[in-house]
Amino acid sequence: MKSVAVLLAPGFEEGEAIVTIDILRRLNITVQTIACGESRDVVSYHAISMVADSTLKANLERTFDAVVLPGGPEGGVNMRKSAEAIAFIRRHDEAGKYICPICSAAARVLSGNGLLKGRRYVCSGDLWKTVSDGMYVDADVVEDGNLLSGRGLGNVFDFAFTLAARLQGDETLAREQASHINYPLSGQLV
Repeated sequence: MKSVAVLLAPGFEEGEAIVTIDILRRLNITVQTIACGESRDVVSYHAISMVADSTLKANLERTFDAVVLPGGPEGGVNMRKSAEAIAFIRRHDEAGKYICPICSAAARVLSGNGLLKGRRYVCSGDLWKTVSDGMYVDADVVEDGNLLSGRGLGNVFDFAFTLAARLQGDETLAREQASHINYPLSGQLV
């Protein structure tokens, strides 16, 4: 069974995290929420307290099929400052596992640590103007090798369904689940 780590740094965008977790779990993909601090308790951008499944420290040696990086103005900055989070992301990237930033995370976390490596990506707003190590694409979801990025909260369903389809190697179950929840997927998943 495929497994995904969703990293939660203080100030993370809760909608991006929760919708992604929900979609992946609906499609029987194992999701582990991982706090990027000492405690499993993490407060989101809109002051919602969450208890992660585990801490990053407890998972440093574990390998997942994908690592999801929710955005959020504060969450991205806090994740970028975490040496453990960056080492965890870098190790997964070097192993060819999916690295999945959404919203500000591509610009604030990956670019801020040289992890875009010239790959195509999307992020929210004008943050792309501060990025020099990747190629911005004006799209809702962008895939370049093992980097799968999403524009932001308004596109989180497309982001999550695309990730699920890639992990499962087939769009069929993702499309069935999208239909089940009345989400109008159009065209091919990225």
